[in-house]
Amino acid sequence: MTRPARLTALALSVLLLAGLSLMCGKTWVPPSAWYDGDPRWWLIMELRVPRAVLAMALGAGLGLSGAVLQGYLRNPLADPGVVGVSSSAALGAVAALVAGASSGLAVFGAAIAAAAGGMALLAALTWRSDSTVTFVLAGTVLASLGGALTAFLISIAPDPYAVAEIMDWLMGALTDRGWADVIRAVPPMLVGALLLALTAPALDALALGEPAARSLGVRPGRVRALVVIGTGLVVGAGVAATGVIGFVGLVVPHLLRPIFGHRPGALLLPSALGGAALVVAADSLVRLAPGAGEVRLGVAMAMIGAPFFLALLVGSRSAGWR
Repeated sequence: MTRPARLTALALSVLLLAGLSLMCGKTWVPPSAWYDGDPRWWLIMELRVPRAVLAMALGAGLGLSGAVLQGYLRNPLADPGVVGVSSSAALGAVAALVAGASSGLAVFGAAIAAAAGGMALLAALTWRSDSTVTFVLAGTVLASLGGALTAFLISIAPDPYAVAEIMDWLMGALTDRGWADVIRAVPPMLVGALLLALTAPALDALALGEPAARSLGVRPGRVRALVVIGTGLVVGAGVAATGVIGFVGLVVPHLLRPIFGHRPGALLLPSALGGAALVVAADSLVRLAPGAGEVRLGVAMAMIGAPFFLALLVGSRSAGWR
């Protein structure tokens, strides 16, 4: 099967999964209800369509950013969380919740602002260095600091109901997300995805090593800026809208490399489509869990991603990755 055919099949699978997500849930809605005046049509248009759109956008952004980071850092274990964007965005949202923010817009704005601040700090820490090692270390420090400050804010929150709300939000979910969340989150995610897509030629050159990439005209500072800003917009907006949902950027590129090859630039579009498919499928499955409530999407992805990460880590040691 040719590459265009594989891409077409992957795109069709995303559309198929999105269509199925409109039907499945605690209340099943058959296709016939979409056009015969069935009152369940409101359920589809006001709840499930925006939820599916947000799931596709979030999955595509996380899959794309994971592929870019793995190509840029030349590390198969890299993930969007390594640059500290998720931790920074979560810190901003938690700070807003602890401060008593009463609207979703305030929480969203605080998360985006904190993600932007984290990216600015990361850029400042790595501005004069062309080494990816420095980038990784700075991102790790930023992620650790964000996690520690988030835990601190939770521990001093005076309202137990606020703590419960924070813990629920941190687990990550698409439950009760509507068109307002789509309108706020998708535009910055699209801008970030476009910036990340611009790195494709540079990622292919960087696969040969930094000195060879420079000889081919790659400017490390420009590439780093695209990676930092693009990842910040995609992951920051995603966390602001849905909470922390991890491992998508780690799992998807690895699943697709045997199908689409190992060239970093060629893996970006498949990873975006694969991420969309994975998140839409996972969000559909969590709705089908027994019980009155839903399993949190972030928890479900962690249950999938943590063993996958462990298997990659064991495999990397066996293969002698550095």
